[in-house]
Amino acid sequence: MRRAWLGVAVLALAACDSAQSPAPPEPVPVEIDADLVTVRVDGLTAGVEAFYFAAGQTEVEAALARTLGKPGDTGAMPECGAGPMEFASYPGGLTVNFQNGSLVGWNWTGGTAAIVFSEAIGIGTARSEVETIPGFALIEDSTLGEEFALGEGPFGFFEDGKVSMLFAGTQCFFR
Repeated sequence: MRRAWLGVAVLALAACDSAQSPAPPEPVPVEIDADLVTVRVDGLTAGVEAFYFAAGQTEVEAALARTLGKPGDTGAMPECGAGPMEFASYPGGLTVNFQNGSLVGWNWTGGTAAIVFSEAIGIGTARSEVETIPGFALIEDSTLGEEFALGEGPFGFFEDGKVSMLFAGTQCFFR
């Protein structure tokens, strides 16, 4: 009986060796635009470099400067509810927030094709379109305007029936 099982095992292995396995698929090249910043719920991409929240401030600022140019405004926000923060505002309406030398948030008001959001909406998207996205919720009683959330993020504001700002991560908004 033991020989019978051994014979079956040898035949099974032989069958595996003689079977042709399909060739692995060819890798699909990913186009990366060195002149584009993509803001995401969990961070951002600047050119060919991706940064999650908690990435180092120096690296993020250098990548954004290569992609968008030098920041037009930088500064400190010592009175934030989340604790002291620093910010840098870049051409195209992107402001990034840092705390203790790490990226903690961004907000974007639009103004250039060099910045996009990783999801299906952007600055200027009609409110009626955003309201159909799963997870949409209007933030009731916001003291900052018509504020909305898409699930756990991004968050944003409507103005004149369109998205006027998107943001993710830690912000220094006074409510």
